[in-house]
Amino acid sequence: MKVGMVQQSCTADIQANIEKLKNNIRECAAKGAQLVVLQELHNSVYFCQSENASLCDLAEPVPGPSTMTYGELAKELGIVLVLSLFERRAAGIYHNTAVVIEKDGAIAGKYRKMHIPDDPCYYEKFYFTPGDLGFQPIETSVGTLGVLVCWDQWYPEAARLMALNGAQLLIYPTAIGGVYTDPVEEQKVQSDAWQLVQRGHSVANGLPVITVNRTGQEDDPTGHSEGIRFWGRSFATGPQGELLAEFGRDEEGVKVVDVDLDRTEYVRRGWPFLRDRRIDEYGDILKRYGR
Repeated sequence: MKVGMVQQSCTADIQANIEKLKNNIRECAAKGAQLVVLQELHNSVYFCQSENASLCDLAEPVPGPSTMTYGELAKELGIVLVLSLFERRAAGIYHNTAVVIEKDGAIAGKYRKMHIPDDPCYYEKFYFTPGDLGFQPIETSVGTLGVLVCWDQWYPEAARLMALNGAQLLIYPTAIGGVYTDPVEEQKVQSDAWQLVQRGHSVANGLPVITVNRTGQEDDPTGHSEGIRFWGRSFATGPQGELLAEFGRDEEGVKVVDVDLDRTEYVRRGWPFLRDRRIDEYGDILKRYGR
């Protein structure tokens, strides 16, 4: 399967961001992509750098305007498309939601981000209610997609449950970068760890991983910090964590990569981690801490 990844910077001009995304999606399709993955909260700037209730006006229902707009494009191009939207579920209840659009433009399914961070410049708990749809892969015409979102990527439990529920591919729309309170050297360590942990999920579950991150500098609207310089480095792996493609930190554009879903069968026969799991001894995983 050919998978397209779109890595781009965003501005406060939502319509311009969407037009830029559409052009990049079209380029992916022209290069043969059957599945295209976008970055986290791709329609706007990453608004969680500050706590501002008026920014909840950015939220929209699902289905809604974005699923209609991108659905029409997916149908025109004959591709499956992974979106990342600010979902308005009800007054005061909002989610960070990935939506998968089928080739016919219909919604194949959605996933609500389960792990919600609260860190300097990443004040997501102010905006997002934790997901309640579980770790359920989404069936599509190109395969069974285990779609997670950003902070979920640090949790092996999330990747494992998607794998145990039949995912053929792990997908992570992402918005992560360095904050200026950390030295440059520390930011490099963090960026490498971010990629490394996801490659570990690939190895541990025998599954390909597609991670699409934002790039560029986005300023803190309050002026209290220097904002976020996103790491970029979107990447794809095979089922043994091998890198198939990687963007540079500041690179914008698209990459289309060949992902062999059938290789999982071969890999899991040689590395049968799922077979050898001691499920009878894992009860303590449900505790916050072992002591």
